[in-house]
Amino acid sequence: MTIALLLLSALAVGALAYTRRPNRRERALRSVLDAADALESRLRLARAEIEAVTGGEGNDPVGEAMREMLRQRLWLRDHGSGASLAQLDEVRSSIDAARDRIDQQLSRIAQARAPLA
Repeated sequence: MTIALLLLSALAVGALAYTRRPNRRERALRSVLDAADALESRLRLARAEIEAVTGGEGNDPVGEAMREMLRQRLWLRDHGSGASLAQLDEVRSSIDAARDRIDQQLSRIAQARAPLA
């Protein structure tokens, strides 16, 4: 009787853990949100680097990227829970491409600043 109760308890715990495991769509949504956070961090760094080089004068080349990030976050807030995997993958790809572009710009800034250091 005790062994049967232990086995039943173990099965119940296993079933509960399995049902609470995030599905592929939830993992994709979490991945998009994590990528958005990483991009926002890179954008803030890019803005600081650009301001350090330009002295804060001139236009804000990071501003449009920040506005696009806000649009994507609003879209995720409004449509993320019902978005298909394909839509989430598309948003994630867009975020990754933007982060790659920002990384390239940061690399160029670092190269431009190197002779000054």
